[in-house]
Amino acid sequence: MTGPFFNTLRTDGTRALAAALSQTRQRTLGLMQAWQAAVSDLSVPLSPRVNPPLWEWGHIAWFQEWWTVRNRQRHEGIRSASSGDGFAPSLMPHADALYNSSEVAHDSRWSLALPDFEHTQRYLSDVLAHSLAHLRAAPDASDEALYFWRLVLQHEAMHNEASVYMAQNLGVALPEAWCVGHALSWHQEMVPRAGLRIPSQVCQLGHSGTGFAFDNECPAHTVALAAYEIDAQAVSWAQYLPFLQETGHALPPHVRCVQGGWQVQVFGHWRAMPMSAPVVHVNAWDAQAWCHWAGRRLPTEAQWTCAANTHGFEWGRVWEWTADDFAPYPGFLPHPYREYSEPWWQGHRVLKGACWATSQHLVDARYRNFFVPERQDILAGFRSVKI
Repeated sequence: MTGPFFNTLRTDGTRALAAALSQTRQRTLGLMQAWQAAVSDLSVPLSPRVNPPLWEWGHIAWFQEWWTVRNRQRHEGIRSASSGDGFAPSLMPHADALYNSSEVAHDSRWSLALPDFEHTQRYLSDVLAHSLAHLRAAPDASDEALYFWRLVLQHEAMHNEASVYMAQNLGVALPEAWCVGHALSWHQEMVPRAGLRIPSQVCQLGHSGTGFAFDNECPAHTVALAAYEIDAQAVSWAQYLPFLQETGHALPPHVRCVQGGWQVQVFGHWRAMPMSAPVVHVNAWDAQAWCHWAGRRLPTEAQWTCAANTHGFEWGRVWEWTADDFAPYPGFLPHPYREYSEPWWQGHRVLKGACWATSQHLVDARYRNFFVPERQDILAGFRSVKI
């Protein structure tokens, strides 16, 4: 995609939201079935970067149930409480002890007595039916009344993307139809384009007006920027490989050179490297090292956001590292799902854009992704700014 993109589902009403929830669930079920076909016992090695697949899918159902079924204040939006007596019992006995990510320690998820595949599917189905019934009964189509359904839609989309990059890093072959969220795969070639000159201006960061926003996108505020030049596209393999060859910098995961030819591994299968495709599986330190070698630097979050409003700015194939730490905007206030942003202010870096596995329902130029800067398992690349 080129230029700005503000997702209409953040403002659409009940009917469009219900359709998006059902569509997203179809992707979840498709990924579940693909995982089961590829890994019959659904076991994955314990790692801080992943979750057991059965836990992931049960957590998706639990999260939707917690906020849109069990939450008696569900139509009050960000004024709702986050826990306490305002929440009804679960449809599944002991669900909180299994799937509440705020309470269930990460490493313990491998030893939990989780429901099997069929029971997890049934829990997902039952919760969705109850959730859609409550959505249809919403007292109005206000932002407050629809807030939690918009939140659970985004949450499920995030976990579907996590399912894709977990499969990529474990070499699990999944059908591309369920993996692609909104765009061509990252390994599709790009037509190289000249950089963009951005004039000095006052740029707005964050969400303003009506519709859904994550708490870390609020409040909107302005940032003054001097003029700068920024890449029109993410850095490609053709631009990145000379740096590797000249400096001996470590290769990203899923890359190798065989008899002088470069190859990339996609879901466990090696293929010729598409030289004009964007670099992927690089961490923030890799990106910064290339920028230093090239006499450039990573854009700030504000520079990326401002440039995204410019015709010819291409994004959406890989997440893009920025130069900024993940930090609250001035005047930040947490929303009821307090664990979304507040615990992660320290040690994380902002990424902007989207990757090819990102759901069309999540893509939005205002969205702030964030990971620790050493992560290489996510589908991330970068672009640069002229010093």
